[in-house]
Amino acid sequence: MPTADKILPRAALPAVLAAWRAAGQRVVFSNGCFDLLHLGHVDYLERARALGDRLVVGLNTDASVAALKPGRPLQDETCRARVLAALAFVDAVVLFGEPTPLALIELVRPDVLVKGDDYALDGIVGHELVLAGGGQVRTVPLVAGYSTSAIVAKIRRES
Repeated sequence: MPTADKILPRAALPAVLAAWRAAGQRVVFSNGCFDLLHLGHVDYLERARALGDRLVVGLNTDASVAALKPGRPLQDETCRARVLAALAFVDAVVLFGEPTPLALIELVRPDVLVKGDDYALDGIVGHELVLAGGGQVRTVPLVAGYSTSAIVAKIRRES
């Protein structure tokens, strides 16, 4: 499948999810900005996928990244989506522009909601919804020393 085909509009997601679930597959959801994809992102998403059979990644739009992180994103949403979709363990990438991914989580109704272990359970958006639906909310360890902010800082120091 061409990687661009893994980038789905919200309207296409219900049918894809229904097909996966009809095949008995567990759906994992995570989200983020994923600006300057690095080892920390790859490890995190690979660990997330290992918790189920399919991984849906909610990707912040450029406007929502800019609202969260001044001066960002460094790469536009099309680029970030294609790079994420190129990862073998990512099954779908869906953009969201809201301040949180709650509406997307409501649509996906994941079996497993995943964030990094820098989040407490009660700080994970959508945790109540997933738990109430019988799903799991999990955190996975992050690789120390890897962040887009650290990469940007290093580039600035060395420029």
